[in-house]
Amino acid sequence: MQDYNYVWADCFEITLELSCCKYPPTSELQQEWENNRESLLVFIEKVHIGVKGFVRDVVTGAGLENATIVVAGIAHNITAGK
Repeated sequence: MQDYNYVWADCFEITLELSCCKYPPTSELQQEWENNRESLLVFIEKVHIGVKGFVRDVVTGAGLENATIVVAGIAHNITAGK
C-alpha cells in the first residue's frame, strides 16, 4: 500500500518497527517507548520539511488542477490535486 500511495496519491507513508519482536510483552512497552521516544519526536519535527502550497495560474490566480510539479534531481514528479 505504501508504494501505491507514493506513486498514485502523492502520499508518503512509512512503517516504524521499534524492535525485531512484532508483539513485545506488555511489560516491555514502556521501555520500548523510552528507547525510541526522542528519535520519534525528532522525526515528527522533520515531517513538514519540503515544499507545500497551491499551484496557481500566474495571470488569473486560479488554482490549477493536475499540474505536474518537476524538481531537478528527483525522479518522481508530483501532480497537484483539485
